[in-house]
Amino acid sequence: MKKNNHYYPVFSLGFVKALVIHMRPYLLFVSGAAGLAGMAMGWMEENTTIKFVLLFLPFFLGYGFGQALTDCFQVDTDSISASYRPLVKGEISPKALGSVSLAGLVLIGIPVIIYNPLNLVFCILSVAGLATYTYFKKNFWFAGPFYNGWIVMLLPVMGFLGSGGQSFKQLLASGVLLAFLMTLFSYANFVLIGYLKDISADKQTGYKTFPVKFGWDKSVWIGDIFVIVAAVSGFSILSVENIPALVIFIFATVVAVSGQLFAHFTKNKSEKNASYSIATTVRAFLLWHISLVVNFQPGWIWFCLIFYLFFELVLYFRPEKNQI
Repeated sequence: MKKNNHYYPVFSLGFVKALVIHMRPYLLFVSGAAGLAGMAMGWMEENTTIKFVLLFLPFFLGYGFGQALTDCFQVDTDSISASYRPLVKGEISPKALGSVSLAGLVLIGIPVIIYNPLNLVFCILSVAGLATYTYFKKNFWFAGPFYNGWIVMLLPVMGFLGSGGQSFKQLLASGVLLAFLMTLFSYANFVLIGYLKDISADKQTGYKTFPVKFGWDKSVWIGDIFVIVAAVSGFSILSVENIPALVIFIFATVVAVSGQLFAHFTKNKSEKNASYSIATTVRAFLLWHISLVVNFQPGWIWFCLIFYLFFELVLYFRPEKNQI
């Protein structure tokens, strides 16, 4: 085991392993699904497989670099609730991790911007949002879930513009705005329910999150509202004639509701017992977005199924079972 503050050099295998841990490989699928949904809604027949890959990979990697960047600003609470992370253990420096993460975000933004220069605005906004998220999470109990949610909501917007949409006007006239609302509220619920596992750490380090201020039960009730808004928004743009998309959407909703019910009725309302409900928010997020992908691009269903199976596999092998 390395001693504290004897950092791995950036160009070393030790640093790469540490970076991967902070990137949360099991959550790369979150940004991947959000971006893929936007791509599906804006996809044009003349688009190529190369364009698909060059757009999808940045979205897939986006969560990882973004999460690693935000980790640099919340070592205080992570040192209590996530002591396994290399940054907390002193194996890498915040400066090095932040610099590499920022460089990664810039690099993956290049193809997204090339395919539509309008995405430059959203790339800048997303990086600025990631860099300032911890401040809002720590100081404003009402801000955390939505502040994180609007950043993720930009991903399907960029996917739409990069894959086919050429202007903001076309985006507004496309009839897919409710999909972005679904992204916002489904991810906000993941953030809110995710805070349940960190209540004591956040309280000890002065983070004014909603669960710290109002407790477990009220947080879950707010989560119920988020689930309802997300489900109604997504269903509003779904074609009920597309049976596979409809089935996936219904299954996603059942998964989301099961997590909320567990959080409501579990007798052990402790941080260690939050994992199931948190996992369902992630699964529901992915499945809701996959249903939209299949709704707009039925031919992508096999890619989506493989994509989801890989998510479950990577989630199963995550290094810390209580952390999601």
